[in-house]
Amino acid sequence: MIEIKYSGDELWARIERALEKVKERLRRVTQTLNKAEIPYAVIGGNAVQHWVAQVDESVVRNTRDVDIILNESDLDRAIVALEKTGFVYRRAAGVSMFLDGPNAKARDAVHVVFAGKKVREEYPEPVPGIDEYELIEEARTLPLEALVRMKLTSFRDKDRVHIRDMISVRLVDESWFERLTPELRLRLKELIDDPDG
Repeated sequence: MIEIKYSGDELWARIERALEKVKERLRRVTQTLNKAEIPYAVIGGNAVQHWVAQVDESVVRNTRDVDIILNESDLDRAIVALEKTGFVYRRAAGVSMFLDGPNAKARDAVHVVFAGKKVREEYPEPVPGIDEYELIEEARTLPLEALVRMKLTSFRDKDRVHIRDMISVRLVDESWFERLTPELRLRLKELIDDPDG
């Protein structure tokens, strides 16, 4: 049995701090890479937030992750730039990440995937390139079509939830079928046919 340690205002303060830490980590990484003129794109839950919030902020979900795409050839430059702002590069279990300080856990990191490479060998498509991006405030964010392809390629529980959120605000619909490969088309059809999961 889990012991309840916090309640009331103290619990709400912890929740708010946790959310702000993720946003602050995202701001620091994007500002640092912008200043160093290193190409990147924000992906994952933060990119979904950026797109969904433009249509309906009530659908925005919080995320604990900060995920970005880099060109593998820029990794060394990114390591130098981000270490100056307190991030520590690690590669563990095949995952590249920038820990938010020397004592941080993997969940307190910026996770990196590389443009043009497959995240997992069994994935039907590689990570998109980052030559094209959308600037949402100061953050370079993956264009919507590339983000949707990436989410359909990964197709984990959280990816399906993110696609359903985009369907619910009409960012994605049946008109997307013709843009997708047969495998990704079937995945999108599954979510459109069962929007509540």
